[in-house]
Amino acid sequence: MNKAKFKIWFFNNWMKWAVGILVVITAVVMFYGSFVFLFQIESFQKQTLIAQMPVYLLGGVITSICFVAMYWLFLYGGLQRMRGSHINAETVNVKFSDVIGLEEAKKEAKEVVDLIRDRARVRKIGGKIVKGLLLLGPPGCGKTLLAKAIASEAGVPFVGISGSEFVEMYVGVGASRVRSLMKRARLLAQAEGACIVFIDELDVIGRNRVFNNFGGSEETNSTQNQLLVEMDGLSTAKDNIIFVGATNAAEQTLDAALLRPGRFDRKIFVGKPHLKEREEIFKYYLGKVTVDSSVDVKKLAQRTVGKSPADIEAAVKEAALIATRDGRDAIQFRDFSQAFERIDLGVAHRLPLTAKERELIAFHESGHLVAIYHQHPTQDVFKASILHRGGALGHVMPVPREEQYTQTKTELIAGIKVSLAGFISERIKYGVTTTGASSDFANAMANAEAMVWQFGMGSSGIIGNYGIVGKNNLSEDFKRKLNDETQSILKQCEKETEEFLRQEWKMVEIFAHLLIEKEEINYDEIEEVFAQHGKKRLGIEPAS
Repeated sequence: MNKAKFKIWFFNNWMKWAVGILVVITAVVMFYGSFVFLFQIESFQKQTLIAQMPVYLLGGVITSICFVAMYWLFLYGGLQRMRGSHINAETVNVKFSDVIGLEEAKKEAKEVVDLIRDRARVRKIGGKIVKGLLLLGPPGCGKTLLAKAIASEAGVPFVGISGSEFVEMYVGVGASRVRSLMKRARLLAQAEGACIVFIDELDVIGRNRVFNNFGGSEETNSTQNQLLVEMDGLSTAKDNIIFVGATNAAEQTLDAALLRPGRFDRKIFVGKPHLKEREEIFKYYLGKVTVDSSVDVKKLAQRTVGKSPADIEAAVKEAALIATRDGRDAIQFRDFSQAFERIDLGVAHRLPLTAKERELIAFHESGHLVAIYHQHPTQDVFKASILHRGGALGHVMPVPREEQYTQTKTELIAGIKVSLAGFISERIKYGVTTTGASSDFANAMANAEAMVWQFGMGSSGIIGNYGIVGKNNLSEDFKRKLNDETQSILKQCEKETEEFLRQEWKMVEIFAHLLIEKEEINYDEIEEVFAQHGKKRLGIEPAS
């Protein structure tokens, strides 16, 4: 055992040995002194003391236990003790090959690993290894898994901690815990050559500091200040400690001092997987369950545009539960369909609706269905239902045909038409409408208002993002022009959608009666019905 490893062992175990030795010395002194004293006193006093000795010993033991417990709680553990777990690289055993998808993020992470491995060569030419690595991205995308892979591939100790563990009601405790964490990390770095400190949910202590004399922000400020100093401040230590932080918050919420060169200056965005990566993730999780051979992995990947790896794992587990509940030994595609709905919309409920209400809901959803199929250039209908889920009496579940990061005016207009289609379908069939169009109107109005107020897509020639200006800073006349143009878009979409639905009313009726009969119809059934009636998509195909 070298000197550095001995320091680590002593740092982790000195309290146990100190308490043990103290107890032994105290016991020896007490018993030795007691026996010497007993032989020097009269027999009556000796008998009295012997009778009282168990009580004294019990009191001493209780007092000692209370003292050690309070010392452990307040000085060694409890308030100041850093609860971050030290994990050896061999124990982590997560390789880059185990991180499914995230190819771009892994490519950047491998560069960091190479720098850690070749730290001697980097120092030889006068360079420095990466000090801080920040993993940004939505939850459930694999930031923690990637951090473990970096530690495992680099072959260095890994200390994991959550940002919330630095937060305490007592002033100074957070900074003390940072010092405790760094003391442990330095010992590990001296013993093993380097150490990775992973701080999950970094935004808890890394958000922009508030400089005032009141409020609880002072404690967070002091914790962050201590972290800044330990990373690249007054400390002269040359230990190879690499900080890896992860957060779901936007980069702008973090303090600028944390992001400057020498601290968290290397950033990796861990985003949601694209189509090919989702296929790989599905194959990985489907390999752990029994799946029917008819399940099309590519179709599942297409269905989960915008889903994270955690969402995909949850869908596979939910599908397995559904198959088990139905008494089947293998998962079928319909199980995934139910799993997606249960996760996204909740469990289905059959409300005691009248025949009139069921028919009305069916025509409403059929209007949406036909409009999406024929008029939306980038979306398909994955499923239509008239069962009650998540507060909605029925729903049509659209799915993007491919990854999409921007929207054109054509697509936004199509979205407005699809939102209005249910309301217009009710009006064509019954001459009146219902309150079920409320959420549809909200979506349509949000799109139309964004087109005029933010994206410069109106027909009047007014351009600019007036959403950031604030309505109170605009004249009443100017706001009236923008609002009138928003209403003009809605009215034009209403007119064109009504003309379209009257032209395709036969298909609306077919799907309405099918929904009344089956309650739910999926993608394949919808495609089959349109094919039987010789209907093809009239929408603009998305650009390649």
